Parts: sequence; C-alpha cells; structure tokens
Amino acid sequence: MNNNRDNDQDNLRSFLLMSELEDGEPISQREIAGRLNIALGLVNSYLKTLVQKGFVRVKSYPRNRYAYLLTPKGFAEKSRLAFQHLSNFHKLYQATRQDSLALFTRLSEQGVKAVSFCGLDDLTEIPYLSLQEAGLELETVMEAMPSDQRFFNRPVVGLEDGAQKSRGPIILTALQRAEELKQSLLELGVEEERIYGPALSFEEILENNR
Repeated sequence: MNNNRDNDQDNLRSFLLMSELEDGEPISQREIAGRLNIALGLVNSYLKTLVQKGFVRVKSYPRNRYAYLLTPKGFAEKSRLAFQHLSNFHKLYQATRQDSLALFTRLSEQGVKAVSFCGLDDLTEIPYLSLQEAGLELETVMEAMPSDQRFFNRPVVGLEDGAQKSRGPIILTALQRAEELKQSLLELGVEEERIYGPALSFEEILENNR
C-alpha cells in the first residue's frame, strides 16, 4: 500500500516538473521549487533521477543559467503520466467535491456565513465551487508563500496576515499540504476548532479508488 502511495506522488511530481520544463526556457531549480511549492532539495533529486532515466538533458547558458530539456523519451513519459494524472484527477475531483460540499452545507446549517481558504493547488477551485453552491462567502485566501498570487481576483495573503484577518472557519484547501498548513496555523495561534481539513488525504483518496 505504501509503495502505491509513494509511486502516485512520485509520478505526479515528475509530471508537474516535466510540465515546467517542456518549453525549454532557462530556469533555475529554485524557480521550479517556487512554482511547484516543493523543497529545493526535492527538485534537485527529481531532476537527477529524470536525467539518469534519459527523460531530461541539461543545457548550459551564460551566467550559470541552465535549461532542462525534455528528450523524445521524456515527452513520451510525460504523455503517459498525463493520462495517469487525468485519471487520478477525476478521482480527486469527485472526492474533493463531495467532501467540501458536505462540509460547507454543515457549516451553513450552523449559521456560518463566510470561511477562509488556506493553501492553493490544482484542486482549490473545487472547494470554491462547493462554497458557492452552499451559499457561503469567501473571506480570506492565504498561502505560506503568496508571491503576489490571486485567486478568482482576490489577493492571496501570507499565513500570518490571513490568520489575523480571518474571523470564521479556515478551510485547508491544499490537499497534499493540509497537515503542514494546519501546524503552521496552530503555531500562529489559530484555535484548532476553527481549522477544517479534508476528510481523506491525497494518498487515501487514490488508494480507496483503485
């Protein structure tokens, strides 16, 4: 079971990383890490593996810039992972839609008028759809490293700023980083009873739908 979970996460990260490389433009590992919101050391490790497997080659540019280019073998692997990712996304969409709608409906019945989102990823738009369906308002959107992001024309603020501005429930909306974000909010003094996470983890959703 653990091997399946590890493989799913490895394949997703490899797909996302190769998607960042497909245009062939010079890019630093730090920039890739920032775009994918994963650790710099992890990017380095994945790139080394992709190079070893023949999926990526490295081209040097002046001023210590590098382009990580997908090889023909790499483009074929990216297409295979894209198909797998699409299948997984369908599973994640269904689970996230049902889970978030049930949560927002329950909060609405308790008299809650607005909630805040904490964490952005490829699935965050799904809870937003459920939020609208349940008739709730979005108070604040926060992220660990916002970097001038916007979410449906709303500014994305840092966790400390978001924790201070938010008055209602805070919903963890980055599935794979839910526990990490929850811990950060607790360290900022947010009451645990105000924090709501997904019913199932990313790995559990994929495992339950095999």
